[in-house]
Amino acid sequence: MKQILQNMGNGETSIVTAPAPHVNAGNLLIHTRASLISAGTERMLVEFGQANFLEKARKQPDKVKMVLNKIKTDGLATTIDAVKSKLAQPLPLGYCNVGRIAEVGHSVVGFVKGDRVISNGAHADVVRVPKNLCAKIPENVSDEEAAFTVLGSIGLQGIRLAQPTLGECFVVTGVGLIGLITVQLLIANGCRVLAIDFDQGKLDLAKQFGAEICNPGKGEDPVRVSKIFSRGQGIDGVIITASTSSNDPVAQAAEMSRKRGRIILVGVVGLALNRADFYEKELIFQVSCSYGPGRYELDYEEKGDDYPIGFVRWTEQRNFEAILDMLSSGKLDVRSLISHRCSFDNALEGYGILTNDKSALGIILEYPDMADNVLMTSEVKLNPYIKGLASEPVVGFIGAGNYASRILIPAFKEAGANLHTLTTSAGMNSVIYGSKNAFHKASTDTDGMLSDPDINTVAIVTQHNTHANFVIRALNEGKNVFVEKPIAIDSEQLAAVKQAYYRQIDAGKNARVMVGFNRRFAPQIQKMKELLLSVTEPKSFIMTMNAGEIPADHWTQLPEIGGGRIIGEACHFIDLMRFLAGYEITSVQVRRMGDVAGVEILEDKAAIILGFADGSFGTIHYYANGAASFPKERIEVFADSKVLQLDNFRKLRGFGWKGFHKMNLWQQDKGQKACAKAFLNSISQGKPAPICAEEIFEVAEVTIDISHQLRTQR
Repeated sequence: MKQILQNMGNGETSIVTAPAPHVNAGNLLIHTRASLISAGTERMLVEFGQANFLEKARKQPDKVKMVLNKIKTDGLATTIDAVKSKLAQPLPLGYCNVGRIAEVGHSVVGFVKGDRVISNGAHADVVRVPKNLCAKIPENVSDEEAAFTVLGSIGLQGIRLAQPTLGECFVVTGVGLIGLITVQLLIANGCRVLAIDFDQGKLDLAKQFGAEICNPGKGEDPVRVSKIFSRGQGIDGVIITASTSSNDPVAQAAEMSRKRGRIILVGVVGLALNRADFYEKELIFQVSCSYGPGRYELDYEEKGDDYPIGFVRWTEQRNFEAILDMLSSGKLDVRSLISHRCSFDNALEGYGILTNDKSALGIILEYPDMADNVLMTSEVKLNPYIKGLASEPVVGFIGAGNYASRILIPAFKEAGANLHTLTTSAGMNSVIYGSKNAFHKASTDTDGMLSDPDINTVAIVTQHNTHANFVIRALNEGKNVFVEKPIAIDSEQLAAVKQAYYRQIDAGKNARVMVGFNRRFAPQIQKMKELLLSVTEPKSFIMTMNAGEIPADHWTQLPEIGGGRIIGEACHFIDLMRFLAGYEITSVQVRRMGDVAGVEILEDKAAIILGFADGSFGTIHYYANGAASFPKERIEVFADSKVLQLDNFRKLRGFGWKGFHKMNLWQQDKGQKACAKAFLNSISQGKPAPICAEEIFEVAEVTIDISHQLRTQR
């Protein structure tokens, strides 16, 4: 498959060849026939990518504040690396796709192979899209017309929020693609429409559709023109579909509106509002969210749960269907909006038009008919495979998300791993980060990678609920296993992992399992361990994780997917305390925040007290309700009239230690590189894994128990 990507760091737009995605439950796999370049949104993304760092900062002042806060806590070098890495992550372009269904995922009803559908899929010849973001196309609607459906639904949702009635007068400010569709839909709804724009060609189209027009670029005053248009009564509703940093569209909308008029923002404009204008007229101002109800909702979009039509008449999918009905009936004309056509293989010419011709409207990408075996190839070769010594770690990676691509894969590469195959579910990331890190192959065929005899080591960096299954499968194939924490999210998964591991051991095989508990390998932690070896009496630990709040519906919070933040994150500190204590965990006590209205997640605001076999004990404070400016991770050890304090893996101070006062780093180091190197060295040198399996299983059991106690505590 091929897909169009935008590099937000250097501004490069490119077409990348990648393995085709596999269809998942609740999804459709679609062979694309046409797609529409969204002139407004995609021009903005391309121009942002091409801007220099200073211009990027000016356009996103909220992000600048986040960067400054990160510098305070993590240091300048770490922050610069994170920002560069974030900008270097290519962004898929496009969301107006038309094609035929190639495969139907499990549990999908209402669609069959061969159906012609629209979706919000990207510009790619194969896309995988959740069923609720697709709709079937009427026979009399062409592919080109249907490509405007998703874009049209954005305008339609703005109209639904405005609640127009027959005979009302409306203003549409900004008549690009969405604005011109909005004009037609309002007129079809029985409204009188005034279109405002600086582009006379677009205004001529709006006039052709039945609107009156106003061009401020010719000296026409939008407020004065709207007063005449509304017969002196004021505008009933204003829908802003413009894209500008200026505050004028909102200010003018308020001034031209009647008392209790409605202003709906669909586009992106300046929002320095004048309270007096809104107060005196009791104006309604609302921002429209994309395609309609269900947008960005996990249950609706990803899980496929629909809203009952009796309670939510217009979901995003039903808005798609409404636009398609308007196209089918001929009441919505989008053919007049097509300004350019180009083949998908020459799509970069289309983006050249987009950035150089501000009058460009609908740019249609036309896709060639290709055989299934060409489109659906599950692997792409990136570099020649050079076979090394039998003891050399030859690694296959499963997953290339943010942590894997930014941290873990580069750490394995730097440590000298022979990187063989990178597999991902969607395929594109496997090519992007496989190419960047000199992998032999990019693939979506995880089964094939696990059974490849050339690969002796597997690294698993996927969603937490998949870890245990991949660990078991890799062990059964006789591979060395590195799994990013956690190794399992419940007792059943952990029991299955242990059974698979000990089955290999009983068979006399050198099974090697490693969890990515990198913090124990950090240089300052190693120094703390060295100092503590001279202390014979029990130790007291205080570990504080100022974790910060994340949404309750984020996948890491969901017990069945992420396992929750104690299992997914606090396990790091349970392992770290176990490492520094050097003895088995013998007791566990927990306390979480009490039930309180408005706080959905309670277990991520908790205290955990661990007791150890030598009499040591420690408290882990895991808090999601702290200030971002406070250190994210603080470790304190009290023992033998001495204290060690580590902040954010940058500043280590010693109190009462003879010959040791501090160990500070220019750049934060949480031990990821040292962790990867230790694991790979254990393979090449034929030694046991750096963390023994029994200790890994002990920490996992304790972590799962703690999470259960916190969830059931009253």
